[in-house]
Order: sequence, then structure tokens, then C-alpha cells
Amino acid sequence: MKKISFGAMPNGAPVEQYTLTDGTLSCDIITYGGALRALRVPGRDGQTVDVLLGFDTLEDYLSHDKYLGALVGRYANRIGGASFDLNGVRCSLPANDGANHLHGGPKGYFSRLWTVEAAGDSFLTLTLDSPDGEEGYPGHLTVRVTYRLEENGLTIAYRAKADRDTLCNLTNHAYFNLSGHDSGPVSDQTIQIFAGRYTPTDAGSIPTGELAPVDGTPMDLRRPVPMGGHWDDDFPQLVLAGGYDHNWVLDGAEGSLRTAARAASPRTGIVLEVLTDLPGVQFYSGNYLDGCPAGKGGAPYGRRWGFCLETQFFPDSPHHPGFPSAVLRAGEVWEHTTALRFSLR
Repeated sequence: MKKISFGAMPNGAPVEQYTLTDGTLSCDIITYGGALRALRVPGRDGQTVDVLLGFDTLEDYLSHDKYLGALVGRYANRIGGASFDLNGVRCSLPANDGANHLHGGPKGYFSRLWTVEAAGDSFLTLTLDSPDGEEGYPGHLTVRVTYRLEENGLTIAYRAKADRDTLCNLTNHAYFNLSGHDSGPVSDQTIQIFAGRYTPTDAGSIPTGELAPVDGTPMDLRRPVPMGGHWDDDFPQLVLAGGYDHNWVLDGAEGSLRTAARAASPRTGIVLEVLTDLPGVQFYSGNYLDGCPAGKGGAPYGRRWGFCLETQFFPDSPHHPGFPSAVLRAGEVWEHTTALRFSLR
């Protein structure tokens, strides 16, 4: 394990970068936002490929609004109307996405400095205290996230506990490009999502409450298809979102670690498999990466230069009784795992 300085926060607090290594894989994690900054994987020709979008300076992380590689909470994705009711009490949240609340608010966990609890050659454990009332959420929430690099991938283990009933929905917002972070749009990379249903949204990307079948639509990704094959189709859901930016209802039992999605690059041969025990995954095709600061090495990150596979509870779940509940009861433990597995084809 290697640790270096990655700059200082405006208040002078130091930000550090940790490099983990296991076998042929290595990754960089910064304590600002707990962000994954790089993930290096061997390609088909034996050359190492950095498959994550990221920045070279802390200043770019502080100024950008794309959540690159960050840990997201207290509630990942959107809550409609920037409010929810819990135990008969209305909780008001900051509206930072039109009239809605997105990724925990403007001061969400992506913008916080995380504390290193433990570190080794192949693992890093980060912690965060989120006080009662922060960004409008009830309860003091303590969060622990462990990144563990293994021979064939990276596991992210989440653990949280609150002293009052609250909402909890944590994820990582990594942008992948399996041809290399600086290789251009991901249109030729394939995507497969193991889900027969998805949650359609309105114009504000808030779910309607329907669990719609994917059959006969461009949302049917049960077999591998090029990401760019349909993202500009004249299909209402794709038109509203400018491409893919939707939650899929994963097959299999919630709570069991199972394959959610698989992506691959025909250029490098790298295959990414995402496993989770959560009920949903958000596939986002980087439709709004325009305006992103230049990436590592000056790479001009643009529209659709990366894709996200955010494991999660469904967006806006507090307003939809038919969705899996993201309520964390006082004293209970929120414990979930996401695993990224790499192979070659």
C-alpha cells in the first residue's frame, strides 16, 4: 500500500491518495469523497488499462459536478419533490436537481473528507459521521466502507448504523471506460443487464411507480448489445433522459450476491461483471459528461466517454410503497456488498 498527498481542502485539511495492489490489479482511492480515482486492469495484449475516469488534481474534484468515482449518500439517486415522510413527519431536503433532491444533496458524502480507519496492501477502510439533520435527514448515521482489491476484482463493502429511523441508500459513482479512460465514447462497448423490468421515469427522472417489462423495447439488455446501438432511439424514455439513465429491477432475490450487469470492450477484451445484493442498478451512459474538467493526463472527457453501473435501492422509493424500502431503523445495521470482477475475452 502506497500513500501520497493529494492536496489540501480549503480549510487546510490534508487529502490523501492510497494505492492498493493485488496481483495484476491496482487502484487509487482519495479520501475526498472516498473516490475511486483509477483502476488498472490488464488488457488482451497484456498492456495495463486504466478503466476509470478521474482527475489529476484535487481542485478538479472540488469544482466538478459529475460525482466521478465518489461514494454517494445518504440517499443515492433522486427523491422527488426534495422531501419525504417518515413516521408521520415530513423531512425537507435541499433541491439540487430542479425541484428534486439528488445524491444526498449539495453537501452529500461525495463532497466530504472521509477518515481512514484501516489500510493494508490490498484494502482500505473509510469512515464518515453524518450528524442528525445533515441535508435534512433524521438521525446520526455512521458509515464504514471497505474497498478490497482481490486478484480478479474490487469489492466494496458498505456498513451503516443510525440512532434514529432514517433513509439509507449508498453507492459508488464510478465512470467506467473499458477501452481506457482516455479512449473516447463507449458506444462500441457492450452492456448486459440481468433484469426483466425497469422503472420508467417522468421528465425530471423521477420514477412513475411502474415496474415496466423490458420486452420489445430498447430497455431489454438481457443479451449483450453495443451501448450505442439504441441510446439515441426514438423511444420516449431514452428521449427524456438523453440516453440510458434508468434503474433496472434486478432478477433474483434481494439480499443475495448475484450478477447485476456485464460490460465488455471489443478493443481491449476487458470484461466487467458487477455483482450486488441490492435490488436495483442504475445504468447511466454518460449523457451529461459535457463540461467536465479535463481528466487524467489531460483527457478531454466528453459526452458518453464513460458509463456508470450504480447498485442501489430504487430512486424515489419513499414515495412508492411497491418499491423495496430504503428505511433504516434505529439500531439496525445497513450492510450491503458490490463486487467488480474483471476477466478477458
